[in-house]
Amino acid sequence: MAVFLQQHNTMMKLYFLPFFVLSIISLTSCKSVKGTNLTASIDSKNQNILYFNPEVFPDIEEIKEPTYSAFYAAVSGKIDDYRHYKMMRVDSYISFDSVDVEAIKEFCRNNNAPFAIVPKVKYFKVGLGKYVFSNQVIVSMKLYDADGNFLAESDYDTYKKNARILGSAENSIKIGTEGVMNFISKDLTKNKKSIVKNFQPR
Repeated sequence: MAVFLQQHNTMMKLYFLPFFVLSIISLTSCKSVKGTNLTASIDSKNQNILYFNPEVFPDIEEIKEPTYSAFYAAVSGKIDDYRHYKMMRVDSYISFDSVDVEAIKEFCRNNNAPFAIVPKVKYFKVGLGKYVFSNQVIVSMKLYDADGNFLAESDYDTYKKNARILGSAENSIKIGTEGVMNFISKDLTKNKKSIVKNFQPR
């Protein structure tokens, strides 16, 4: 009887040991998967949309900083429409008509950004000869993904859209920026599912 009990206890230990090891492995794996999913979720919510400084036309140094201020004030007010994305300002501009795709890819890669916006603000000219500014602007944007692929382009002409005659240029920039962001947002919504699904921070 003692020998039988000893054998029985030995067999129980042999059966219990693999079960215990398998349980530990399973729990560790579940924890790992849950952690991975959480990390992916956090990464998704922390992704950025890069906004380069708008190219300003005409290229007059004195008007650039006021233009940037009005532009980014408008972007900050609208960025909530982009839900899980945050605005990240890149304090340099990329030529709107000859976009440097390699620069976009590099900036996106270094800033966990699946998208980048290349903007331009063009002031209207009034009269002949020396440049005299109107209070009207055309705000344009191009949307790129992290691989440098062009996705969409849109613009907002404050005069044509609202036939505005009065008001400040700063207010026109705000209206134009918000308007073109509404157009770009539709393209972003259309493209983001496939792009974000395949996007991996490099």
